[in-house]
Amino acid sequence: HILYNVKSETAQQEKYYELILDCVNTGILVLNDNGAVYQKNSEALRLLGLNVFTHVIQLNRIDPRLSSLLANCRPGDKLQMPFNNERGTVNMSVRVSDITVRKEHLRILALNDINNELDEKEIDSWIRLTRVLTHEIMNAVTPITSLSDTLLELTEAQASKEEIRNGLQTISSTGKGLLSFVESYRKFTRIPTPEPSLFYVKSFIERMVELARHQHPNVRATFHTDIAPNDLILYADENLISQVVINLLKNAMQAIESDKNTDKEGHINIHAYCNEAETILIEISNNGPAIPNDIAEHIFIPFFTTKEGGSGIGLSISRQIMRLSGGNLSLLPGKETTFILKFN
Repeated sequence: HILYNVKSETAQQEKYYELILDCVNTGILVLNDNGAVYQKNSEALRLLGLNVFTHVIQLNRIDPRLSSLLANCRPGDKLQMPFNNERGTVNMSVRVSDITVRKEHLRILALNDINNELDEKEIDSWIRLTRVLTHEIMNAVTPITSLSDTLLELTEAQASKEEIRNGLQTISSTGKGLLSFVESYRKFTRIPTPEPSLFYVKSFIERMVELARHQHPNVRATFHTDIAPNDLILYADENLISQVVINLLKNAMQAIESDKNTDKEGHINIHAYCNEAETILIEISNNGPAIPNDIAEHIFIPFFTTKEGGSGIGLSISRQIMRLSGGNLSLLPGKETTFILKFN
């Protein structure tokens, strides 16, 4: 009877620790020296994109480098590695410690997705760079345009100096164009602080779709919306989030418009839902030409663009808005171009 009680208490204690581990936002793995998994929590399974995990060799089907990294890590290591699973790109950091239990050596791995931290550092660096560039360019160009306007006024009565006038006209128009160019980039560093409120996602998406249709009336595209539940409510700054959604819908319609297959009907799908962790997600996908992998790696970098006449700040500003709103914007891997807005 005493042994039974001890065994029962031990089982309850183990269950108690398992429940605590499942509440932690850090993935926890306990491995022996042969790579067998002794313990794992739900966050570790989520990060790795697995439902069942018993040995590190299972990671070969995700990325052989990841399997090798976890199999060969040693106590005291602090490692970092990006990989892709069905949920998207994970930039994982690994910290390793060890313990000996019943004469068996075990390694304890703490796993974290550091995409947010890396993105925030990258955005901060670009913001500082942009502020310096805009300050210097504005200081240089403003007096040029002012002076050229003054000279143009002085030469209006001198028809014999048409060549000088044309040159000054060129200086003036070029300077003003550069000022406008810089002003568009300045917007990247001046996003207002979000003022969140509750609003219904269904009516919000319907307004965004109508606005996109109005802005691009000549694009042959059919919209499909799926909001679950029907009365899904989001707590965010509606005006700022509308900028993100409109930009993604604009990109989707431009992608469909650029498709050389003229007989193909364009489709834009919008799926909004709440997952098991009570996180609200909005997926926006289109059946236009897929984004090549070498370009997909750079689409969120400020000023990067493949469009003729594009500024390259639309997706950068959209991701920054989502960061300021406590969420994230990412591109999901797959045949169709799918962006996902995640609201934590």
